[in-house]
Amino acid sequence: MKKRGVGVGCMWYGIGNTGAANPAGAFLDFVEDGTVIVLTGCAEIGQGSSTVLAQIAAEELGVNLEDVYVVAGDTGVSPDAGATSASRQTYISGNAVRLAARQAKEVLLAEAAAWLGAEKEELALAGGYLWRGGEQTAVTVKDLLARCRAKGLLTLGSGWFNPPTTGINEDGQGVPYATYSYATQVAEVEVDTETGRVRVLRLVAAHDVGRAVNPQAVEGQIEGGCVMGLGYALMEEVRVEEGRIANPRYAEYILPMSLDVPEIYPIVVEEPEPSGPFGAKGVGEPALIPTAAAIANAVANALGVRFYDLPITPERVVAALAGGEGKAD
Repeated sequence: MKKRGVGVGCMWYGIGNTGAANPAGAFLDFVEDGTVIVLTGCAEIGQGSSTVLAQIAAEELGVNLEDVYVVAGDTGVSPDAGATSASRQTYISGNAVRLAARQAKEVLLAEAAAWLGAEKEELALAGGYLWRGGEQTAVTVKDLLARCRAKGLLTLGSGWFNPPTTGINEDGQGVPYATYSYATQVAEVEVDTETGRVRVLRLVAAHDVGRAVNPQAVEGQIEGGCVMGLGYALMEEVRVEEGRIANPRYAEYILPMSLDVPEIYPIVVEEPEPSGPFGAKGVGEPALIPTAAAIANAVANALGVRFYDLPITPERVVAALAGGEGKAD
């Protein structure tokens, strides 16, 4: 017999290190041909941070994304950006890059104001052009760069950001994080009561990301985190026998494959964070955290038996239904 159930998992997550210094720096060079070089210590490990940092720089400087080159994780030339962990790089390195870009942009705007006899506050850069009072002018960013170079003005910028936090005192009080991410996921499962196999049919994952700098990348992070959480819930288990790992190979340590992946519906909730770059926060670990809880709750809803140990393997399901494991709700 196959039974279906639905479960919900919710979470909140502090972005960055817990109540500790959490800085990142960035250098930026606005070159005469209109291209931009960003130096960051942020390690790109597949999460798309180099693309996001390029987008932040391009948006702040008013240039095209394809004109921004990011040199990431080169300790010989880039400033420290801290670890690629704690879902922190978009928020922290993103702020550092934006501040570096703003510093370089100020040189251009000051030159434009002097040239046009305008107030700097009424000027802006967007789409490769200078804008005045909300109207696009015929002056390009390259024109301004050429004028700066002719005067010996280098359009360089540096920036660093350390979110305001405090340590936790003996009473458990403090400000461990500057901002938080929130998420709710809903799982629908089908459980075969004869074989014990749990099949996840659908996952709906709603995540507050502040502002999605790259919506496609955010959806990819959510989908990847859901698959990782599915493995945690149903398959992945490190077995230790007499102090040694008994399943050190992928032939024995089971991971979810493409055929195990259900329909995933990522919902990107944008509630801009005032202290983030263009309102952004982070979506690394949050995409993983609620998944196993949602699946376990769905299994409990289907069977009336709750599991307190993961993964929920077929053997454990069969044993629980026979009264050997788990607890009837």
